[in-house]
Amino acid sequence: MSKFTDVLENKVMPVAGRIAGQRHLQALRDGLILTMPLIIIGSIFLILGFLPIPGYEDFMANTFGDQWLTKLLYPVGATFDIMALIAGFGIAYRLAEKYNVEPLSAGAISVSAFLLATPFEVSFLAEGATDAVMVGGAIPAALMGSKGLFVAMLIAMLSTEIYRYIIQKNIVFRLPDGVPPAVSKSFVALIPGAIVIFVVWILRILVENTDFVSLHNIVGELLGKPLGVLGGSLIGSLVAVFLVQLLWSCGLHGASIVGGVMGPIWLASTDANRLAFQEGAEELPNIFTAQFFDLFVYIGGSGATFALVVMMLLRARSQQMKQLGRLAFGPGLFNINEPITFGMPIVMNPLMIVPFILAPLSIVITTYIAMSTGLVAKPAGIAVPWTMPPIIGGYLATGGKISGALLQLFNFCVTFAIYYPFFRMWDRQKYAEEQGN
Repeated sequence: MSKFTDVLENKVMPVAGRIAGQRHLQALRDGLILTMPLIIIGSIFLILGFLPIPGYEDFMANTFGDQWLTKLLYPVGATFDIMALIAGFGIAYRLAEKYNVEPLSAGAISVSAFLLATPFEVSFLAEGATDAVMVGGAIPAALMGSKGLFVAMLIAMLSTEIYRYIIQKNIVFRLPDGVPPAVSKSFVALIPGAIVIFVVWILRILVENTDFVSLHNIVGELLGKPLGVLGGSLIGSLVAVFLVQLLWSCGLHGASIVGGVMGPIWLASTDANRLAFQEGAEELPNIFTAQFFDLFVYIGGSGATFALVVMMLLRARSQQMKQLGRLAFGPGLFNINEPITFGMPIVMNPLMIVPFILAPLSIVITTYIAMSTGLVAKPAGIAVPWTMPPIIGGYLATGGKISGALLQLFNFCVTFAIYYPFFRMWDRQKYAEEQGN
């Protein structure tokens, strides 16, 4: 056990600490978080449009007219379909903050550069014409959402790196001191913004003369598809969950660190399922989405520790574990596990690290089997908040399917069985300490 602790302290923790402090990963994580409130709002309207109540669809059609469902889903498009725009602004803003340069200008330049990298032309068949002509001015909504997410991320980081480099080299316009600060700051961004736009413009022209046609196609083929395969596979998901748990075992926020890389992949999968669900598809395309992990794997937080909290309330002998169970039940019910992770503690505790890693890995497998075989409905692309309590969260995430709630209950039982023997050993040790033995 001591050797294992030494490895964590001397090998894993220094490397993980450097990764956790990497500014680009932090900016990716924080920028994507900016999209979450809008996506959750859109998900509320998506739920209202497809309530799992017998006869609800007929009621909606007969009461409000044929177009009511379309009108009810307007907010869904206004939230999900601007995901890339918001993320591009947020990532650039947070990265500029890391460099201590004006973040608002960095975000605005990033959005402009992203739109420049996106082809606007659409086919239009004029009245009486036989051939379609290309016209400009139509922003493709699909590329403003999850399909354009990877391009928005890359453009945000590229534009901000150019922007901060020019500013730090002091190649900017300086206005007199009497000019209002807001105006002065906007002119400071003039030269860096022009250089960013010029670079992205040249990239777009070069790519248009290749078989890829647009930057979106390049990123989709060379980055999006490989990452999608990794994030959408059982092996890739197990590796991601293992890394999350290993980082938490060292006291680092594993979900934030790994989420900076895998979050965009799972978010794009969520939106693909949302589109299929909205169109009434019988089979949804993805199993591994953000809700797969947030609601079905991390029941009680990273490590699926809610079963451990209940165990403390029902089976603990030591006063320390009983008291911790009472304190941690409320947060654990809403998937917040810091009281357990640091209070038990699990961090740097060789005995409890074993089930802490093993439990979520096990329910990744059980959840995958249940959904891939059709026993349980796949996540419907509804962005249920990660703080949603068990049973309710599974029901909503699967589009109102009772199988989602039952799977959460089953996963809770699996984690209870995995944690129990380790908890009993730890509880006996604490009880003996309290008795003075």
